Amino acid sequence: MSDNQPQDPQQPGQIDPDTPMSPEELEAAAAANEADALSAAQAELALLQAKNADLADQFLRAKAEAENARRRAEEEITKARKFAVESFADSLLPVTDSLEAGLAIQDATPEQIREGAEATLRQLKSALERNKVLEINPDVGSKFDPHQHQAISMVPADQEANTVVNVLQKGYLIAERILRPALVTVAAPK
Repeated sequence: MSDNQPQDPQQPGQIDPDTPMSPEELEAAAAANEADALSAAQAELALLQAKNADLADQFLRAKAEAENARRRAEEEITKARKFAVESFADSLLPVTDSLEAGLAIQDATPEQIREGAEATLRQLKSALERNKVLEINPDVGSKFDPHQHQAISMVPADQEANTVVNVLQKGYLIAERILRPALVTVAAPK
């Protein structure tokens, strides 16, 4: 190109807004705009479909993982129950052995029977404690606790009202939960 020739101010593909367009050119421009919009909408649709498929896959994986976690938790609970009972029963077997050995002695004296019973009771208490079964044995004069004690009766006493006068039967806790409340008599108000 020489410097004497006027340069076309329009770049290829650009439409000069000052230049009048024929109806065919307007229709072609509108069609080109529609084609561009359609192409952009199709690209966005493809992107959204891919994202939807990815989210559906993530949902199915999360659902399967949650189901697996639930199933594993149920299995663990079942095993824990089974082995908790097994452990408790195992700790009671020496007590059973001691009782059977004591009963096998035919000519035991009352002192020997008492000694054997006391030893067996110590074994039993030890087995219960290992399995978190603890005694509730309130002291005489201690405050009545309705969460751990069950009052059988109120009796006149020389001590403060609502205090333990006598323990009729020990209570027991298992893992800090009341298995059986202690049966007590309580001092009546004066």
